[in-house]
Amino acid sequence: VQGVGFRYTTRRIASRWPVTGYVENQADGSVFLVAEGPKSDVEEFLASVCEQMAPNIRSKQVNWYASTNQFSDFEIRS
Repeated sequence: VQGVGFRYTTRRIASRWPVTGYVENQADGSVFLVAEGPKSDVEEFLASVCEQMAPNIRSKQVNWYASTNQFSDFEIRS
């Protein structure tokens, strides 16, 4: 997904939802996304990302964990 504006698009979409976390590129060319917030909002946020970036997503894996509340906003990491 790298090289298609995925991180910037994801951050823009995150601004529409009450979610915090980050998105970052991985060494293998994949992208890692962490999002916290109310489950329904996180689900809708992820659905929006998948819808907008569908042509560039070959596969995805979603894992659900308890929120840590360690993020104050949604950011792009290197």
